[in-house]
Amino acid sequence: MKNRKLNQWLWKWHFIAGAISLPFVLVLSITGAIYLFKPNVENKVVSDIQQIKNANTNTAALSYQAQWDIAKNNSKRTLNSMILSEEKNKSTEFISGRFGGKQSLYINPYSGEVSGTFKAKDTWMYTVRKLHGELLGGKVGTKLVELVASWMVVLILTGLYIWFPFVKGAKGVFTIRFKEGKRTLFRDVHAVTGFWMSILLLIVLAGGFPWTDVFGANFKWVQKVTNTGYPKTWSGRGLSSSVSEKSLTLDEMVRIAKQQNLNGVITVGLPKSPKSTFSVSNRTFPLSDQKMLHFDQYSGKLIKHHTWSDVGVLMRARMWLMAFHQGQFGGWNWYLLFFTAIALTIMSIGAIFSYAYRKQKGKLGIPKSPKKLNVGKGIVVLLLLLSIVFPLFGVSLLLILGIEFLKRRFKTVNS
Repeated sequence: MKNRKLNQWLWKWHFIAGAISLPFVLVLSITGAIYLFKPNVENKVVSDIQQIKNANTNTAALSYQAQWDIAKNNSKRTLNSMILSEEKNKSTEFISGRFGGKQSLYINPYSGEVSGTFKAKDTWMYTVRKLHGELLGGKVGTKLVELVASWMVVLILTGLYIWFPFVKGAKGVFTIRFKEGKRTLFRDVHAVTGFWMSILLLIVLAGGFPWTDVFGANFKWVQKVTNTGYPKTWSGRGLSSSVSEKSLTLDEMVRIAKQQNLNGVITVGLPKSPKSTFSVSNRTFPLSDQKMLHFDQYSGKLIKHHTWSDVGVLMRARMWLMAFHQGQFGGWNWYLLFFTAIALTIMSIGAIFSYAYRKQKGKLGIPKSPKKLNVGKGIVVLLLLLSIVFPLFGVSLLLILGIEFLKRRFKTVNS
């Protein structure tokens, strides 16, 4: 039998937490749906820059080495990689920077002219990203999103408990009652949608947490301590070339890269110093097909060969979840994520209308909870675990409990 008092207590805090976080959840769900179109928007901009119009592909192209020299002369930043492309009517892409600071510079392989540059900040999708990831509020906004996401986990778990067992048996899992009043209708829209989306929402949230400040930093620390991240030599750290008189040309390195027969988009990492290495990697799905190879920049000898199996289990899980969160596994993943974002929006709107129809005039409509309740060791342990995993949730929970304690003390003193 369900603990009735515990159900009332959880219902109260589910309601309060939902009411506070709901505006942010709506923003996250709507911007998340829009951000799924990021590749379409960016690819259009890049295509306009990279596509060579009226190109005479019978003309001999400049060597990759010559293109690299031109790119270096036209870039204010150190170039770290080049993307291999088999398409003759496209400019060659050279990349500088990483993550949010990444910038591409395109060289016309026939004329040697700079076709243009591209940064993620060049499109309006960057604003959507900043809104989705930090509510346009910088570090404070990032932590607010993390706090809301933490409470969303709690909302999902408490929502599942509150809804179990179903009022009308297993039928309640599938049924939205359209003929029992608007309050019941919107309640069912919220509850039924929430039930079916709960596991998927938890997976989507798990894919977003690695980007957060507090949880993300702690997760990276755990990876480092447990040695379950990328191997140190994945990025070339600790590896060096045997310095000689003459290094390989970029064209010679490209030939070696093509001999590896890698799937997907192939990137040639450029040496940063006389002792560093060339690298060859591929971006493809499934992730298990990804490799990272390091070559001596003078002899072309393979120094280190990494496959996906060399990556630690926590990093593999992290990369899979983050890719899933962005819908990168193909059409099925994209449509599933888009459906999830729309369902979350509908579920949130259902909660708003359900509250509006149940609230009595002149009252906030906050559910009452029992004055005395022994929540049990299980709930206490669960709250402690959630507070450790999601520190911002833990801090906010302590703040809420502190306010509740002070309210009770104030009432006791005045009674």
